[in-house]
Amino acid sequence: MKRFWTKVEVTSIPGGYGLTLDGRPMRLPGGGALTVQGAAMAAGVAAEWQGVTGEFTWDSLPLTRLVGTAQDRIAPDPAPVVDALAVYGETDLLCYRAEDPRLAARQAATWDPLLDWAADTLGARLRVTQGVMPVAQDPVALAALHAAVARQDAWSLAALGILVPSLGSLVLALALVEGRLSVTEALAAARIDEAFQQDFWGVDAEADARAEAVAADVALAAHLFALSREA
Repeated sequence: MKRFWTKVEVTSIPGGYGLTLDGRPMRLPGGGALTVQGAAMAAGVAAEWQGVTGEFTWDSLPLTRLVGTAQDRIAPDPAPVVDALAVYGETDLLCYRAEDPRLAARQAATWDPLLDWAADTLGARLRVTQGVMPVAQDPVALAALHAAVARQDAWSLAALGILVPSLGSLVLALALVEGRLSVTEALAAARIDEAFQQDFWGVDAEADARAEAVAADVALAAHLFALSREA
């Protein structure tokens, strides 16, 4: 599609804010008008549309796409998304340690405090194992993680829907949205294994490209979450 509008405006509507393109309500692919609760998020979406030049697709509007996902797919029935995210706690990255003692030491130094945070703050004490064979987690801990995800609103769930698979860890994703970690810290924690390999074998171009893509996804999700918490 080509840019077909001149002016993007934020409008106050019952229940929040909407956006207009040359005075016409902005609509999501499903047909409904885009609606957000906070002025900051509305301004963020407006800036994304105002920045469009020439040809564009929905992939060119990642924040709008995430907002639409939260509005159309998550808000009406969050339970399936909560269940799908919570199941990551059964095989959380932070619970699987390397057999190489040098890498295992790096993992422990970063990951153990985060598992302690999950136990102390969320009530989820996860078990740790060495190698890749699955370790059965305490149902009480899994229930606590499920409850932590269920407490999130639609915007946070949309952010977690990107953060959890991107980071490979429900604990890391929750630590990020709960303010325990910054984006930079979360990415570094998720990439300990890759960083260790690079120390010994050098930089791999494909791995670096994947890391950049993951970093962009995590930054987008964190941006959505931050906007959802602003007035």
